[in-house]
Amino acid sequence: MTPASFFPSPVGLAIVLIAYMIGTIPFGVVVARWMGSPDPRTRGSGNIGCTNVLRVAGKRAATLTLVMDASKGVLAVWAAGALMGTTVWAEASGIAAVAGHVFPVWARFRGGKGVATGIGALLVLSPATAFSVIGIWVLVLGVSRYVSLASVIAAAALPVAAIVLGAGSTIFAPVVAAMIIFRHRENLMRLRRGTEAKLGAQAR
Repeated sequence: MTPASFFPSPVGLAIVLIAYMIGTIPFGVVVARWMGSPDPRTRGSGNIGCTNVLRVAGKRAATLTLVMDASKGVLAVWAAGALMGTTVWAEASGIAAVAGHVFPVWARFRGGKGVATGIGALLVLSPATAFSVIGIWVLVLGVSRYVSLASVIAAAALPVAAIVLGAGSTIFAPVVAAMIIFRHRENLMRLRRGTEAKLGAQAR
């Protein structure tokens, strides 16, 4: 697809905007409150993703948050592909959904880390790439017990995996990887200091 056929489409731009708005839905907060648990933004790391929800509200809430956050990426990419019929618009919508989750306009642009939403989008764009990245994430987590480290390494591997496995136009992979790594910068500092919490640690 050429740039001329991509940018002028008002329908495509509207879909991307809607994808961003879908991404801003804070399912971690919604699920925790629905289950009668504290707002995850006030406990633990203060993050709205499933890892902090696990610490604050338990396994059921974390699992539901993971599924719903991933569904944002799935819906954004699937709808864009179905309506526009092109990979570029699907990737743009996937990026927008992740951006909405990571930088939600309703929360002063401070949201989650983007991992679950990114994986959801990737499952539609390139299942093989998604499963390869999930495999890397599981391996690193199993060895280190650090969710943040597993997420950063998996994100760093995403662009390479996308090229090797032929995942679309490769627009999605580097942009989403950069967002995920950027949002983990505080985790990386804590890892360096040895103060990062491992999987299963309770929220304070």
